[in-house]
Amino acid sequence: MMERYVVRAFFHAGYFPIDNYMHSISSQFLTGHNAHIIGGRKRKRRLIEDTVKKEMNGWDFFDRIYCISLEEREDRRQAAATSFSKMGLTGKVEFVIVKRHPSNIEQGMYESHMTCLRKGLAAGAERIVVFEDDVVFDRFDAERFKQCTQFLMEHPAWKMLLLGALIRSSRKTTNPFIQKVGYQSLAHAYALNRHYAETIAYKPWQGIVIDTLFRPLTDHLYAVYPMFAFQKDFASDNDNKYQGLERFRRLCGGLERIQKANEFYQRHKLGVITAHVMILLSLLIGLLSR
Repeated sequence: MMERYVVRAFFHAGYFPIDNYMHSISSQFLTGHNAHIIGGRKRKRRLIEDTVKKEMNGWDFFDRIYCISLEEREDRRQAAATSFSKMGLTGKVEFVIVKRHPSNIEQGMYESHMTCLRKGLAAGAERIVVFEDDVVFDRFDAERFKQCTQFLMEHPAWKMLLLGALIRSSRKTTNPFIQKVGYQSLAHAYALNRHYAETIAYKPWQGIVIDTLFRPLTDHLYAVYPMFAFQKDFASDNDNKYQGLERFRRLCGGLERIQKANEFYQRHKLGVITAHVMILLSLLIGLLSR
């Protein structure tokens, strides 16, 4: 009876020293008519462990989560914080407040991302998530995301996990919620494994914009499926350089729609191409038969 209350007390306090507790059981319980007690306690132990797993979410897999924000953009930080709270990220995200680069916006963006990676590495983090403050979420499913992080645990050689991006290829994996991808652009939501982060975090600016930095990755690059992190169509902080591109994005329905269409096409490329070929052939046959 006492043992049951001890386990229950630890459970409600949020502590789970099950191994120490089990080892403290007297050897008299290991044989004879008390063997059924051990079986019962093993079942109780499994029940507690299962409860712990259910209480954890996919974000617990990551050691540090950062969000980059310009110091004058309090509005974006508030919007991002609201979005994070809906994702189970309350209290888990550290905003990295940066100053606008005096002469080169792209260099400033690059160095901001590297600052996040270096902070995570210095803290001993094995897995680091980086967001930009214009991130918005859609299609997030907590249970699916837990399965994604389980896949990463089973594949420790992974380098990068995209939560939202434009991609140039997509292949299925053994997990229906993880795709192996080729990176194209956008860096508003991603996770890096420590061993890969160490290879880039200390490199000085070399004129390569952060939105294309990861293109050389050819293996161990994954994305959640479907991706759930998108960029809001804010007015750009990047001076006037990308105004034409932003106008085009708005004409296409915004970045979120572009990202979703890009992912759908890459996932179903063969079917999309085949359908278009069949339509063209049908039109051609119709014209020739007149």
